[in-house]
Amino acid sequence: MNSPASPDLRAHLRELFEAALHEVAPNMRGASIVLERPKLAKHGDYACNLALQVARQLRAKPREIAARLLDALPVSPWIEKAEVAGAGFINVFLRPTIKKQAVNRVLTAAASYGTTTLGQGRRAQIEFVSANPTGPLHVGHGRGAAFGASLANVLAAAGFAVTREFYINDAGRQMDILALSTWLRYLELAGERVPFPPNAYQGTYVADMARQILAAHGTHYARRATEFTAGLPDMDADAESYLDAQIGRSKSLLGPDFAYFHSFSLNEQLADCRDDLTEFGVTFDHWFSERSLYDSGLIERAIRDLDQRGHLYQQDGAQWFRSSAFGDEKDRVIQRENGFYTYFAADIAYHLNKFERGFDLLIDVWGADHHGYIARVKAALGALGRNPEQLTIALVQFAVLYRNGQKVPMSTRSGEFVTLRELRNEVGNDAARFFYVLRKSDQHLDFDLDLAKSRSNENPVYYIQYAHARVCSVHEQWGGDAASLTDADAAPLASEQELGLLQRLIDYPDIVEEAARELAPHLVAFYLRDLAADFHGYYNSTRLLVDDPPVRLARLALVTAVRQVLRNGLALLGVSAPEKM
Repeated sequence: MNSPASPDLRAHLRELFEAALHEVAPNMRGASIVLERPKLAKHGDYACNLALQVARQLRAKPREIAARLLDALPVSPWIEKAEVAGAGFINVFLRPTIKKQAVNRVLTAAASYGTTTLGQGRRAQIEFVSANPTGPLHVGHGRGAAFGASLANVLAAAGFAVTREFYINDAGRQMDILALSTWLRYLELAGERVPFPPNAYQGTYVADMARQILAAHGTHYARRATEFTAGLPDMDADAESYLDAQIGRSKSLLGPDFAYFHSFSLNEQLADCRDDLTEFGVTFDHWFSERSLYDSGLIERAIRDLDQRGHLYQQDGAQWFRSSAFGDEKDRVIQRENGFYTYFAADIAYHLNKFERGFDLLIDVWGADHHGYIARVKAALGALGRNPEQLTIALVQFAVLYRNGQKVPMSTRSGEFVTLRELRNEVGNDAARFFYVLRKSDQHLDFDLDLAKSRSNENPVYYIQYAHARVCSVHEQWGGDAASLTDADAAPLASEQELGLLQRLIDYPDIVEEAARELAPHLVAFYLRDLAADFHGYYNSTRLLVDDPPVRLARLALVTAVRQVLRNGLALLGVSAPEKM
């Protein structure tokens, strides 16, 4: 059994309940020991529902089973008392002396407090943002960036070996549209007026790229407007067909030079994306090119593998994957009549590549509008003999930005959007990072700019950072050596508020683990808000720098431990911990 000297309270309590269950029902198998934190302190520090789980199998009332479990519960120096409550819960109350050990544990572990071994070094890859490099990142992309970066930090803190990856969509029609848009703006600047389709990219950044090209190369890439427009279909009849015809005409007139516009536009937008994300505190270990899937032959190899396994068939000149045989709602085209592979074919090859790189856990962060793609990608992995359960898709709803109570419209092609950079400049990185993860990722998020900029208790990031700064101010008034507080005697901490703060500190590693298991960094944000509320309440009602040295040092050690946990949690979310505000 776990030693009482161990700081892992939950593990110790689970072992106690496992021993009690073995005593009550020696042959019982498969019951999980779930320990929850009661909402009210009078209900104890932990509650266990084991009796409710096993009552049916034991053919007895839950409260009766709970009483028997309580009688069989081994004695522990950690537990002050345990009692049966409600329908059959067992509430456990810890000894205050055990709670007080938390101060020393936090201050000794410092920045590593809260890290756990849940992941056991397993390799986890998280792929996020992966926005088409067809324009600046907007506030919708920002939520995926903040969520993915925070989740990666949480997984790393929980003991996973994490690789952060950005998938560059540098192949396909959208990049052709961007290249065409840039060339059309270039022609305008060169004096050749050509129709600019409404479904091309309209943003000013396109004209900016065209100006750069004109400044560097003059009119070298210019063509006569009449050459370009001759024989094109009616733009008003079918806008998408007209756009495709323009792409074809531009490739014909420019020849190999079309690739220059393609690569220039890609590199400019990708560089802007990298800079924007880096400034936002979001970095990647690997930037993976979609084009490399074609150039390396990986798509062909993946499709050939599916074919050899008997999962492909021909119909209407196209090649289809029998994804319905693996849980998808219908079969999917992977190669069109014209021989071109679909986006789905590239997705198959990309995820096969992830498996071949040896990751134990794959996490894709997708926009909620991609929900329908989950079943087909998992179907392909199953068909290729891979375990689809190793892939988890975390869906992220786009954030809706409100300024002065008004919704801000956003459309990348029309150029009507607020960029992530503009948002960061307006509210700051800290508010942006925190507000983005303040809701569960698949829940709708209204981003209130006015609240994010306010310096009030209603602004959660300000409220939390202010708690950290307040402790720093106390230290400045005290003037002592913070390192000496590690060995401070916590015995004088006896008030209800102090014991509540101690339990909150004890909870932090559990919150990190739960956030990792649930892929839910918002749980860390919620925890920090609660910890800050507990601290502010304590600070406002309790004098810290009292004359009694033992009490003064104990209280200083407690709030210093609070400061450390605030700092650790904010770091997971990519938010700073200022010393002055």
